[in-house]
Amino acid sequence: MATLSRMDLRARCLKANHDLVAHGLVLFTWGNASVIDRAENVMLIKPSGVDYTELTADKLVAVRLADGSLVHPTGLKPSSDTATHLALYRAWPTIGGIVHTHSEYATAAAQACVDIPAQGTTHADYFYGDIPCTRALTADEINGAYEANTGAVIVETFTARQLDPLAIPGCVISQHAPFAWGATVEKAVYHAAVLERLARMAVHTTILNARPPALPKHLLDRHYLRKHGKDAYYGQV
Repeated sequence: MATLSRMDLRARCLKANHDLVAHGLVLFTWGNASVIDRAENVMLIKPSGVDYTELTADKLVAVRLADGSLVHPTGLKPSSDTATHLALYRAWPTIGGIVHTHSEYATAAAQACVDIPAQGTTHADYFYGDIPCTRALTADEINGAYEANTGAVIVETFTARQLDPLAIPGCVISQHAPFAWGATVEKAVYHAAVLERLARMAVHTTILNARPPALPKHLLDRHYLRKHGKDAYYGQV
């Protein structure tokens, strides 16, 4: 990946943040996107509380992966969710971008403390199973290093359920909101948009049928693997 001294990485991170608005995933300042430079071990992220209409590439904040310290202090604080992003980058070296939103239907699932179930092939095309909801954080976790503990509970959930973060590129935090990620920041935005649409479909599915049948494993496999498996054949070469 290009180093953060190159403007293209800042431009990509800026576009990712603006794309959250374009896709209707954020309102006001309710979200952020980040990108990691693995060669330099530095993350770029949206500054805290800055409106998207005022966000420019030079306002993105660069922090060190190791300790979250500022690389080039500019007077702008990084997102309050910085420690969550850093925890995921440290745990999962295969991801290159992270998105956090409070999109409506995914946040509803978080507030209901439920997984977003794999109910059909649309879901299976992008997520290889249910999108998990984490456990609730304890009072000590909330009163302590809250944002770092949010990242830790995401990693804990994926470890306990033996989930691949690239096969399930997102989750919802109990009583909070969704996070999504990908090999690139562009894919992270894409997955955040898909996650929101899948959450919306799940709500409507449950309205029509409170107990829809489980998606058969063979159908889940066929749809996910034809796009993402070693013998994938969806799309053009």
